[in-house]
Amino acid sequence: MEFIAANMAPLMFGALVVFMLFGYPVAFALAANGVVFGLIGIELGLLTPALFQALPDRIFGVMSNDTLLAIPFFTFMGLILERSGMAEDLLDTIGQLFGPVRGGLAFAVIFVGAILAATTGVVAASVISMGLISLPIMMRYGYDQRIASGVIAASGTLAQIIPPSLVLIIMADQLGRSVGDMYQGALIPGLVLTSFYVGYVALVAVFKPASVPALPPEARTLHGAKLLLRVVTTLMPPLLLIFLVLGTIFLGIATPTEGGAMGAFGALALAIVRRRIDMKLLKQAMESTARLTTFVVMILIGARVFSLTFYGVEGHLWVEHLLGNLPGGEVGFLVAVNILIFLLAFFLDYFELAFIVVPLLAPVAEKLGIDLIWFGVLLGVNMQTSFMHPPFGFALFYLRSVAPSSIKTTQIYWGAVPFVIIQIIMVGILIAFPQLVTMGLEKQAQVDTDSVEIVVPSSEGPDDAQVHFDEAPKEGEAAPADPNAIPAPGAEDDAAKALEKALEKALQEGDKK
Repeated sequence: MEFIAANMAPLMFGALVVFMLFGYPVAFALAANGVVFGLIGIELGLLTPALFQALPDRIFGVMSNDTLLAIPFFTFMGLILERSGMAEDLLDTIGQLFGPVRGGLAFAVIFVGAILAATTGVVAASVISMGLISLPIMMRYGYDQRIASGVIAASGTLAQIIPPSLVLIIMADQLGRSVGDMYQGALIPGLVLTSFYVGYVALVAVFKPASVPALPPEARTLHGAKLLLRVVTTLMPPLLLIFLVLGTIFLGIATPTEGGAMGAFGALALAIVRRRIDMKLLKQAMESTARLTTFVVMILIGARVFSLTFYGVEGHLWVEHLLGNLPGGEVGFLVAVNILIFLLAFFLDYFELAFIVVPLLAPVAEKLGIDLIWFGVLLGVNMQTSFMHPPFGFALFYLRSVAPSSIKTTQIYWGAVPFVIIQIIMVGILIAFPQLVTMGLEKQAQVDTDSVEIVVPSSEGPDDAQVHFDEAPKEGEAAPADPNAIPAPGAEDDAAKALEKALEKALQEGDKK
């Protein structure tokens, strides 16, 4: 029993890993570990029975979290856009634009993947849409099967790092940071990663031109002014949606939740205008949105139950001692954490990583002085590999579900490997150049409390009269009358009374020193 009492935190974390390896649902594994080890801790005298009285407040805190409202909005928007035909029109138009170039279809898939990522934020919608539309065309014109499948899967995962990403919403919630700041910090890394994908395809086109041939002349049906008009009219709806979502958030006009609501409305309006939606499809989109949102909330509730007991047995201190003293300081911590995330991503998806691992790492990162927005974006890029890891990458499963039987699963896996390597390189670049994330963020103003002066308007004196609190009355003497003094607060003015008491206490402590 002494061994259990002395090692509650590592035993609790190990039990969670065992539960998940046996295939138990993550939400229930988290909650069960929290409750069982909480009861063990109470029995051993490490915790008090009052611990579980905090559970209702923690669960209600999850359900009343306004930030999480953005998840159903962005999910609904992505599902509606998947049915609106926007992806099909974009792929057809941009494919015609890049058709004469070797690798043109692959370039088109990457650019459309980035546009869909900036409008939907849902990986499944992007991968399935492009897999259904572009993969048969790429196969028809002689593309290498591994390159074609890898480009589609990787481009679909851009929805995880390019705002409005669901991962970034959850990451911001777990790190206690603004979703808008997280979006702004992730925008440039997302665009850089997109350019890396384009660079890889360009290298393949130079060194293996037969793997990514250009479209034959008979397949290029649009030319000149018609092609230009088609490009403009096709790009306008997604660009308008991007402004509705990201533009309003970055300009401070709307919160991420409000931006998601406007995006969902815009996607629905677009689908209605294109006559691509009916009540059956609308019902399917709403049911899928409800399922995904419930999935997220259930995992978050389980994570709160787990963390209540884990922090109660000082598990956060165990993690700090484990990771805070790594050689290399901040860089050593970042390297070790990213290796850990990369390995865990073979078995866990990004939701589970965000809810289980990130809350344990965030306090250590903050203690080391690491900017949590940079830390969150860095982990987001790393978690992106969880969609591409053979053999459990979800993007690979999504593509396998819509790929023709002539494409083998091993070819899809091998096609993903170069893009996983590119994502790892991107992680290293973000560690070396954090300015890619932080340069667009406003610095928080540092307030020197010692130099603060409180100015209180008075009807008898000038409006800018200053009130100084550095002259306390001597003991036994009444304070001299001062026309600039703060009047005694009434019984109803609790805030002013609390401020006065705090200032008096500070002055008394200063006199003692």
